[in-house]
Amino acid sequence: MSILFFGNSAYSVIDAKALHEKFGLSAVVTTPDHVKPGKPPKESPVKVFAKDRGIPIVEAEKLTAEVIEQIKAYKPDFLVVADYGLILPKALLALPTYAPLNVHHSLLPKYRGPAPVPAAILNGDTEAGVSIIVMTSGVDAGDILMQIPYTLKPDETTDSLLTELNILGAQAVTSVIERYLLGTTQPVKQDETKASFTTYLYRKDGFLSLGDDPVLNWRKIRAYGEWPGTFFIVKHRGKDINVKIKKARYNDGLLTIERVIPENKREMSYEDFLRGIKTD
Repeated sequence: MSILFFGNSAYSVIDAKALHEKFGLSAVVTTPDHVKPGKPPKESPVKVFAKDRGIPIVEAEKLTAEVIEQIKAYKPDFLVVADYGLILPKALLALPTYAPLNVHHSLLPKYRGPAPVPAAILNGDTEAGVSIIVMTSGVDAGDILMQIPYTLKPDETTDSLLTELNILGAQAVTSVIERYLLGTTQPVKQDETKASFTTYLYRKDGFLSLGDDPVLNWRKIRAYGEWPGTFFIVKHRGKDINVKIKKARYNDGLLTIERVIPENKREMSYEDFLRGIKTD
């Protein structure tokens, strides 16, 4: 059986590892190395995973006709996508013998699109989940093959939730493939009337006012993590200074900021930052 896996992140590796251990992967498709001047190229976690196991690697910035021909040569039975980031064109979706599968981090049709996990935390949801769907040209609109719900912890972050959902997603997608091979899949169409959508996150989304509702600010801090991160602005000597929040905690209605990175400065405690503002 030929399975091609599409992914980039450390979260993707959770799914790739489970699939490789269960069935073996014919190849992985991931983005090229990230290059910064003066620094060695940075490989995606999926590429590192594949290299360590001798799995063939297809690196692609875009899914061009040439790349699709490379993938076609593997005669895939399944394509599996998890935290990949690029939209698969119709020509690619048509390749597998059985199906192109997507591991999506929500209980579809809720939270279609690129940021379902931050949306769940930001909205104060108590339940999230993972869906395995057949990929179509519509964004996250394909038939549902399996869903597993997950109850959020009170201090759940995007990082912790993505980790948990990919663990569940790895279990689910391996089960779905087994069902395909046994001929026992039961696809369920999504209810379009219940669909909701998420959008890409931008740096500006991470702004918060310290005078806002502490519950909402705590959700933002947990939802936005390293990207886009959260920050507030203070005025000092007539200039606005962006201050990134690195660590905070919430208890009994009180949000306490513990570690920050002021603009063009090193990380420090919030107390040191406030002391510096007063004495500078």
